[in-house]
Amino acid sequence: MSIFTLMSLGITLLLTVILMPVFIPLLKRMKFGQSIREEGPESHMKKTGTPTMGGLVFLIAIIITVLIVAFIAGLLTAKVWILLLVLFGYGLIGFLDDFIKVVLKRNLGLTSLQKLIAQIIIAVVSFFVLSGSDFETGVDIPFTNISIELSWLYVFFIIFWLVGFSNAVNLTDGLDGLVAGTASIAYAAFGVLAIYQGEMAIAIFTFSVTGGLLGFLIFNKYPAKVFMGDTGSLALGGALAMVSILLKQELLLLLIGLVFVLETASVILQVGSFKLRQKRIFKMSPIHHHFELSGWSEWKVVIVFWSVGLISAAIAVFLEVM
Repeated sequence: MSIFTLMSLGITLLLTVILMPVFIPLLKRMKFGQSIREEGPESHMKKTGTPTMGGLVFLIAIIITVLIVAFIAGLLTAKVWILLLVLFGYGLIGFLDDFIKVVLKRNLGLTSLQKLIAQIIIAVVSFFVLSGSDFETGVDIPFTNISIELSWLYVFFIIFWLVGFSNAVNLTDGLDGLVAGTASIAYAAFGVLAIYQGEMAIAIFTFSVTGGLLGFLIFNKYPAKVFMGDTGSLALGGALAMVSILLKQELLLLLIGLVFVLETASVILQVGSFKLRQKRIFKMSPIHHHFELSGWSEWKVVIVFWSVGLISAAIAVFLEVM
């Protein structure tokens, strides 16, 4: 690991830890408290009023750090700008969603269609920015030398990947510390792969995100003093998908981000089963709620899911670099 990747991790972590104690009381004074869905587990109702939109802090810390460290390292490349574009763009969508929910008191926030259109626009813009460079439009099959060339169809892949994973991380954000832990593991794993590939600009970004999430986790672990909100989760998922695209490790994200994939699959299976058979597969979806309702403590669910994320990410990195 280079001095610049260590700087990016350390500075973002420090900025987040410094800013969060200032930001949390501000959110409380402005009454930016989380509204808990009535259809969620009853035990979560006690979390009502916990400050949300905390993702704003680590996003600001990440953007500042990446710009400074990448500039010092002489690595303020097009790839860095694309990653910041996606992080900021999806973060803005999440911020608007949170703002409408919390400030305007519209519980559903942006409509599903509004959110989807905005996500697609950012994905399409990212594709055109990429197409202006020497970017390969093939999708590599992990652990093989096989690549599937998509040509102009790659735009649809980017849309599917960014929209899919931004929503997958958003779905996973239902327990204290769950996304902060699993996402930091995923970003660190891609950071190792970036270093292995000699993509130091991407490594600076990934380890900066890791540092921000570790700093945020101090305040977001059970019992959480603050939630990241859609501001944080949508940004993290979209940027994670873009990291996999820039490293040409798109499909490896399915293993590195296995927890996000399983959470999303549980929702799809639950909805499909109920519509087709009028029966539920899980006690509640996403699947982390199923384990809660099965008697697991919230902290136990989080630790187990972190462990699954860590093991799957470690396997992915090991198989890729061996």
